[in-house]
Amino acid sequence: MHNHHSRDSNSDIDFSSLLSDQLLLRVFSKLPISHHLTTSLVCKRWLFLHGRLVPSLKLLDWRFLESGRLFARFPLLTEIDTVPSSCILRHNAPNSGVLLTSKPSFSFSLPIHDDDLSPLDPDRIHQGLQLIAQNYPNLRRISLFGASEHALATLSSACRTLQELELHSCGDLSLKGVSGCANLQVMKLTARTTGGLYASSVMVSDIGLTILAQNCKRLVKLELSGGCEGSYDGVKAIGECCQMLEELTLQDHRMDGGWLAALSFCANLKTLKLRSCRAIDSDPGLDEHLGVCPMLQELHLERCHVRDTKSAKSLFLVCGRVREIVLRSCWGLRDDLFAFASVCRRVKLLYLEHCSLLTTGGLESVLLSWKGLERLTVVSCSKIKDKEVTPELASLFSVLKELKWRPDTRSLLSADLEGVGMWRKGGKFFTGLKG
Repeated sequence: MHNHHSRDSNSDIDFSSLLSDQLLLRVFSKLPISHHLTTSLVCKRWLFLHGRLVPSLKLLDWRFLESGRLFARFPLLTEIDTVPSSCILRHNAPNSGVLLTSKPSFSFSLPIHDDDLSPLDPDRIHQGLQLIAQNYPNLRRISLFGASEHALATLSSACRTLQELELHSCGDLSLKGVSGCANLQVMKLTARTTGGLYASSVMVSDIGLTILAQNCKRLVKLELSGGCEGSYDGVKAIGECCQMLEELTLQDHRMDGGWLAALSFCANLKTLKLRSCRAIDSDPGLDEHLGVCPMLQELHLERCHVRDTKSAKSLFLVCGRVREIVLRSCWGLRDDLFAFASVCRRVKLLYLEHCSLLTTGGLESVLLSWKGLERLTVVSCSKIKDKEVTPELASLFSVLKELKWRPDTRSLLSADLEGVGMWRKGGKFFTGLKG
């Protein structure tokens, strides 16, 4: 009985209290992510220590920030996404907290529906960003919705290490607030949202692009999305001021005609991505005035309308030195338009997916003009047929380092080529998609 009583007494002792915070943090950091939630609920001390291991989160309720609980619970954040919380919950909506978006990853939130939301007051956003600036001076990445010029200025002046900034529903005037972001390397601008609760007419023009270029000269990646209305002057300013820019993405842009010619000022641009664009360039101008991106390596087009002959030709001329071309769901890409890609003499990789108007002959005419082609992928391009593959094209397939060929679900060419040994060269296997 005495021994049993002793064991019961010892079981009530918290031996973890004998361990230092640093030692417990080392133990927690070794645990699988799936165990973090359960261990953090053991006691208040363990909850606080787990919060110090979280570098990134997605904020779902602005009140969690305003109350100060965010800073007490997660004192060492370096990345925060405030976009989902940049609205207020109605009085009958469920409470919510935060969603952790990187290691460790777990959630304290409850479901929220659109009917439970209404826009957040701009003054509250400003005050909240002031608190973030005061408590997270080492912040490296933040996503914001509807932030004003003064709110951004407060944040940029305090968070000197800020490297990534994502702005939604921002305009030219808002961008004046990024003047203190001298170390910014990655920027994503969404001028307007896609309808619904947050629909707006906020736009970014050449004025905003020039402000951005003059204040964020260390940009490496820039994405312009949702109604950016720049033109030649804005893109030229980016190219001349942001000389470290390596990746430019335009999504659903509203650029004025002639903007393509300004890409030649982006001297170190390596990757150009166009997504969901209804037009490439409505009026690219004369070919001799276009210039060429000297360092461009990759051209990506996804869900873009490629129907205009002049803009398609101008795009491939500007991108004449690319080594990789990726075309996904390019509507209107006919043989005569794809033929302009033959000016890109240095292409080593071509990826085609869901380009339904391109035929076998149109593909072959370009491939045979590329003497350095090494990798080819053709997927779900219904007018490209196995039976139309010529001996010249088959000969090209045999020397490629990598071939993935499934233009449609009935394609049997991969299996045929494998049967005759065309997938081997120098003891190495070529990869293919079998029909």
